[in-house]
This record gives sequence, C-alpha cells and structure tokens, in this order.
Amino acid sequence: MLVDSHCHLDYFTDAEIGDILFRAAEAGVGEMVSIGVRMAQAPVVKALAERFPQVWGTVGVHPQNVGEGPLPEVAEIVAAADHPRIIGIGESGLDYFYDKAPREVQQEGFRRHIRACQQTQLPLVIHARDADEDIAAILREERASGGDFPFLLHCFSSGRQLAEIAVEMGGYVSFSGILTFPKSTELRDIARDVPADRLLVETDSPYLAPVPFRGKPNEPSYVAHTARVLSEVREMTPEALAELTTRNFRTLFKKAA
Repeated sequence: MLVDSHCHLDYFTDAEIGDILFRAAEAGVGEMVSIGVRMAQAPVVKALAERFPQVWGTVGVHPQNVGEGPLPEVAEIVAAADHPRIIGIGESGLDYFYDKAPREVQQEGFRRHIRACQQTQLPLVIHARDADEDIAAILREERASGGDFPFLLHCFSSGRQLAEIAVEMGGYVSFSGILTFPKSTELRDIARDVPADRLLVETDSPYLAPVPFRGKPNEPSYVAHTARVLSEVREMTPEALAELTTRNFRTLFKKAA
C-alpha cells in the first residue's frame, strides 16, 4: 500500500472526491493526507477526514497565505490540531519564489508553527521554495531555543545541503511528481542518497502531476508513478518502496499509526 503524504482534497468538488478516492484505491493508494493552507479552512479538512477513513488532515497557514490576515497565535494552531484525524501541522515554511507575503511575516509564521509542533510533537509539514538558507537557519534557531520537533520537507525540490541538514536534524524528505520530470536529474540524485528511513512520497495534488500526466490535474492515485520512479532510482522493487515509505509515514505521523 502507498500513502500520498500530501494532497489538497478540498480543492476538488464533492462530486469529484468519490471518483478520486476510488481511483486511488485501484492504484494501491490506501491513505492520504489533506493539507491545511489557511486556518479558516481547518473545519473543511477535518470534515473530509471524518467522512473518509482513508483521509487524514493537517492544519496551518501556507507561507503564500500568511499576509492575508493576522497570523494565528501558537495556541490557536495547537487548539486547531487537537482532533483525532489531524495528524500534523502545516503546511508552513518560506516561499521566496512567489513572495506573496512579506518575508518577515513568512518567517514569523514559520516560527509560530514550529512552536506549535514543539508543544504538540505533531510533525510540521514544511514548504520550502528558494529559501533554503533561511529555512535551515530558522529550524536550527527554533530547535536550539525550544527543543526538538518532528518535521517533513514536503515536495522536495531544494538543494542537497538542505536535505542533508534536515536529515541530520531528524527530519524526513518527501518527493512529488517533480521527481519524474526529465530535467530532474539532480533531484533524482538527491532522492537516491536520502537515508531509506527518511523517505516519503506525495502528489501535492491537484498540482505537479507526474509523467505521464504532466500538465494535467494531479490526484492521489498518481503517487504510484512517483513511487515507481523513486523505486528505480533506489534500485528497489515498487512493492518494497511502498512498504518502506508507508512504514516511514507511520513512524513520522504517529497519530496515523
């Protein structure tokens, strides 16, 4: 069984979700995590996770959305995560590519999410784009001041150094459909070298559909294509890769164990 560790089910209509879940099951994708990007969206994610037993959720504010209103307090994030089907916090992090929110606001939001993870020990789902140095610095600073916390670099497309820093700090790394793109040679090299016990797979659907669906809406069933490429890179069978990444998922997301 595969787990899609990062998707956005609430971006689909109710009419679409049933078919999406059916196709996921047909592709061997038994579970998935629907990710929070705004605090106001948390009830929707929780409702999906309550409605469908194969769906888990997270709560948090995406770095592209942190400028839309007041940043949530740490206590607000902690309270929103107090739900049996909410297994992580985020996605949070830094996005200097789109820069849709001031960088200082993104950084403060990231720190608050980290502190919520330190309190709850739920894993933080991290969005990192064109901000490797600041991501690493904030992870180190917050760890030094507030203690360890579990985390996942989702949809990894950063440089090797950030992957190595994350692994050194106990973090996990998740690969998306980007891994299947013809020009992603360097990313495949990084995926080959990440320690086996720190690997996850995801879709980030409806975005970033893997080859052969590139350019079309993505969905959880397509994580099987990313997993197949990752298994080839790692010189494993697809079945062994599925078993490995699912085991890693349950180790990281302990509430889903």
